[in-house]
Amino acid sequence: MPTWLMLLIAAACGLIVANLYYVQPLVGPIREALGLPAGAAGLLVTLTQIGYCAGLLLVVPLGDLLENRRLVLALVGLLVLALVAAPFVPLLAQPAPMFLACALLIGFGAVAVQVLVPYASHMAPEHVRGRVVGNVVSGLMFGIMLARPVASFITHMWSWQAVYWLSAVLMVGLALVLRVLLPPRRPHSALAYPALLASMRGLVRDLPVLRRRAIYQAGMFGAFSVFWTVTPLLLASPAYGMNQRDIAWFALAGVAGAIAAPISGRVADRGWTRPATAFCMVLGLLSFVPTLGAAAGGRPNLYLLVGAAVALDFAVSGNLVLGQRAIYALGAEVRGRVNGLYMATFFLGGATGSALGAWSFAHGGWQAACAVGMGLIGAVLLVFLTERRA
Repeated sequence: MPTWLMLLIAAACGLIVANLYYVQPLVGPIREALGLPAGAAGLLVTLTQIGYCAGLLLVVPLGDLLENRRLVLALVGLLVLALVAAPFVPLLAQPAPMFLACALLIGFGAVAVQVLVPYASHMAPEHVRGRVVGNVVSGLMFGIMLARPVASFITHMWSWQAVYWLSAVLMVGLALVLRVLLPPRRPHSALAYPALLASMRGLVRDLPVLRRRAIYQAGMFGAFSVFWTVTPLLLASPAYGMNQRDIAWFALAGVAGAIAAPISGRVADRGWTRPATAFCMVLGLLSFVPTLGAAAGGRPNLYLLVGAAVALDFAVSGNLVLGQRAIYALGAEVRGRVNGLYMATFFLGGATGSALGAWSFAHGGWQAACAVGMGLIGAVLLVFLTERRA
């Protein structure tokens, strides 16, 4: 794979996936514009992730059937339409259902990124596949982690609607670049689309590596979603009194965690996936512990929240790459489908974490949300301990 192509795919992944996360720091102002109750605020994040999960199960498997570049461009086009429509929804008589529908479509269109990641894996030779996937996923993780501060900065300067309009313009430009520079890839599959979807049940049944890695990342990503859905609400509360600009500076801390992706890719290429997985899970679990008193506010607790953000993001991005390296080794002919199943499973975990995080914070405060996050990682750590050594 040429270096320029790897960098292009990494950048495209980051720009596309950011659309899933712009909403997280904007839950407060969007909720007020739509008239949603506080306990339902998590739906803004949850519906985006549910749309993403639906795309992973219904569209990403087409990467094993259709020409990949054309599929990516179609999905980006759908994403642009949803991004343009979302800011106008509050002007309607019943804005909440329509905005949630736009959130669903944004998630559905953003699955273009999960056509690009297996595409990069196809282009890489086996002995460096982990490194290539790690580098591409590092671009994806930078997109995830920069999305929150970028959205907060733009909202502070203009409005939350400007976030969606600017992203739509960016997606149009990206589509033009990919149309010119991304080489086509035509998979060789004799399956029709219904048979392709039907085969996914057998993949889940017959591939224990896929099942386990998906469950591990579901718990990790669920805790990640709890933290990043609830933390902006905590920082905007009277205990901290932060505005959108202040929350954006806080969210920048999480970007440091993206360095885990290329490191984990190299670790996986060396065959150290099992100990690295244990490290990521334990690190993610322990990242919540120092923040249990954060509801009291104050500078020391703010520093502890920053440290927790870095540690949790490092653990989640590292475990993501370890899982992708493992499932991509299951075979090139099923790579799109196993990637769709893997990502759909753990994004369902993320959607669950977002909903539980907002609900627990509304009814039990910060400590209740921490308990949910720690419980999700603790559960998959117990599952991991039952894994037999190779």
